[in-house]
Amino acid sequence: MRKADIVTFFSRLQAQRPEPRGELEHENAYQLLVAVVMSAQATDVGVNKATAPLFAVVKTPRQMLDYGLERLTETIRTIGLYRNKAKNVIELSRLLVERHGGEVPRDRAALEALPGVGRKTANVVLNIAFGVPVIAVDTHVFRVSNRTGLAPGKTVEAVEAKLEKVVPPPFRLHAHHWLILHGRYVCKARKPDCAACIVNDLCPSAGKA
Repeated sequence: MRKADIVTFFSRLQAQRPEPRGELEHENAYQLLVAVVMSAQATDVGVNKATAPLFAVVKTPRQMLDYGLERLTETIRTIGLYRNKAKNVIELSRLLVERHGGEVPRDRAALEALPGVGRKTANVVLNIAFGVPVIAVDTHVFRVSNRTGLAPGKTVEAVEAKLEKVVPPPFRLHAHHWLILHGRYVCKARKPDCAACIVNDLCPSAGKA
């Protein structure tokens, strides 16, 4: 995609959703971190349903440790891979207390050192909780970036690197939100709704899926 088309592409997504936001419900950076860890191979709707009662009483790593592994496992049992996720959340909570004074670090390396936290999760937390203009590449972002020609790549890492290079600075903070929402509701995996797409004239795949 040409540079001028990329500006048009994001300008239209921005006009459609001026203030996009993630759909995982949370009250602070810690709850966001927990929610994103739980969202792997699960829907945001499913995660929100499971975390609503949890987040009503657990707002800090220390409170999560007091809540305990057994109760947490039972609370999130409707989420895929819930046993492993519960163990990761308890362990990352312990490390936050021991290493970071109970605070979520504003540092990618420190975040990725926590159990269950990979680069995508770290980027989501940095972006949403701390306003760092990084781009988290999930399945939606990967698909839209390749399908539209915005940032083609064979791996998540390649797509992220390309997006960091081609997305103009004014759009970088919200870029992954726009791409996620566009992929989730319009540029769907099995049946993209090209007729409803506001950037279909810029997309080489429009009408071909």
